[in-house]
Amino acid sequence: MTTPRTTTVTPPNPSPKALSAARTTATTTRVLRQLTHDPRTIALLLLIPCVMLLLLRYVFDGNPRTFDSIGASLLGIFPLITMFLVTSIATLRERTSGTLERLLAMPLGKGDLIAGYALAFGTLAIIQSALATGLAVWFLGLDVTGSPWLLLLVALLDALLGTALGLFVSAFAASEFQAVQFMPAVIFPQLLLCGLFTPRDTMHPVLETISDVLPMSYAVDGMNEVLHHTDMTATFVRDALIVAGCALLVLALGAATLRRRTA
Repeated sequence: MTTPRTTTVTPPNPSPKALSAARTTATTTRVLRQLTHDPRTIALLLLIPCVMLLLLRYVFDGNPRTFDSIGASLLGIFPLITMFLVTSIATLRERTSGTLERLLAMPLGKGDLIAGYALAFGTLAIIQSALATGLAVWFLGLDVTGSPWLLLLVALLDALLGTALGLFVSAFAASEFQAVQFMPAVIFPQLLLCGLFTPRDTMHPVLETISDVLPMSYAVDGMNEVLHHTDMTATFVRDALIVAGCALLVLALGAATLRRRTA
């Protein structure tokens, strides 16, 4: 009598539930190593905000007070824009090349992956924000009433928000060109409604309401608090927490866009 053969099906490895410092660090190291092989990306991240601030300073060379009034706001906006562009394009390359899918086939959690990318680009964001803030305050003579370290804090939070938005948007683009096309939809409305060009309370009520839910509005408000107050105010703390909270929320949404595929 022949005994029927049984086939044992091995279930796919489940996704790790908890964040692992080792897995996150490995992801961060890999991303940073890849970025070091792309000097143009490094130049875009670190130099473009400084160049734009330098250009802006001498555009208003005859009226330094104008630079003082908008320079602090742009100190937070420029890092957000550059980090959004670079992160969205770099992450899209990994999605379209199949790198993310191969990584997710390994015992690597979504949280580890997103945290690794956030730490890698966040490291560059720290350098970028420090360079731009130092240039504006100590070389271009940006006159701020409060501490320059608070300017650096908001600039860093804005850069991290740009990183989070870039990670999130990369899930909805099929090419690098499409990733760039998301900029008018994601960044430009915030740029127009953040209070950079006119106080938000003078806008049409509908636009003012919309601006109240856009994170860039609170980034600009936070910069203005440092510009006009010697001490850390409750409004500044609120603005910083909102920007940080938005960054964490968008990172969580970015993790939700990752899909683990098993054959």
